Amino acid sequence: MFEKILAAKKRLKGHANITPVFTSRTLDQMLGAEIYFKCENFQRVGAFKFRGAFNSISQLSEAEKARGVLTYSSGNHAQAVALVGRLLGVQTTIIMPDNAPATKRTATEAYGATVIDFAPDENSREELAKELQAENGYTLIPPYDHINVVAGQGTAALELFEQVGDLDMLLAPCGGGGLLSGSAIAARSNSPACRVIGIEPELADDATKSFHTKTLHSVKNPPTIADGTRTPSLGKITFPLVLEYVDDMRTVSEDNIIEAVKFLFYRMKLVVEPSGALGLAALLSEAVTASGKVGIIISGGNIDASTMTTILNS
Repeated sequence: MFEKILAAKKRLKGHANITPVFTSRTLDQMLGAEIYFKCENFQRVGAFKFRGAFNSISQLSEAEKARGVLTYSSGNHAQAVALVGRLLGVQTTIIMPDNAPATKRTATEAYGATVIDFAPDENSREELAKELQAENGYTLIPPYDHINVVAGQGTAALELFEQVGDLDMLLAPCGGGGLLSGSAIAARSNSPACRVIGIEPELADDATKSFHTKTLHSVKNPPTIADGTRTPSLGKITFPLVLEYVDDMRTVSEDNIIEAVKFLFYRMKLVVEPSGALGLAALLSEAVTASGKVGIIISGGNIDASTMTTILNS
């Protein structure tokens, strides 16, 4: 599997940004450790999702590209698929929940995608996707449960190890498990002693329950501020990868997430969406104890002005 991440890195060269690593001496002193933030909020479309989308769509046959691509997403994967479609001349159709952040929907449409709304409380995005595939012959590029998506997302952690060397611990947010499993696979090959821990909101703890019970759990439309983690469950591909490569799973409260977003904004001058702040939330809340060299993947920076205003005013 690591070979697929290496191949994805070559495929992404010249297309994806090599994102920076940020540090904070204040934070290091607070935690008694060295913290390295892999800032995927500076990736194209403002999130790591560009990596998996490009790695997947670029490998489609010409016939598949001609029929168009379909996906479902609350925002970051939607934007990524839409942009990659524009870059490669592929028609894209995106199923988005009607409560998706406005900035993410607007950006998705601006990249040229056709957006189809659905009500999460009433409909299944997977069933709607099957109907559209049957009618139009689209190729489905799901947000996380696809081996080429996982390999693309794993390049973020691969870059981090190339930038800072070995780590004692790596924290990654977890929604459907694409970023987390890809990161864990990269860690196993680059820094075998590194412990990889996935972080979820308490309100969307399906992956944490799944990890600890070794049985797949799901949660429907969880009301967490971290919209990127509102996936119902880990996937058929990502669940076994998480069980094999990830060392632990922890959760954080909504208040923990808000405090982490505020710290990143005020102390580090970084705009980070709630899902992207989960790793720092785990350290600040002591859900995870920092020790040695710790990497944190900031998954994205796409946050509505209204949500950020609410957080900063809290």
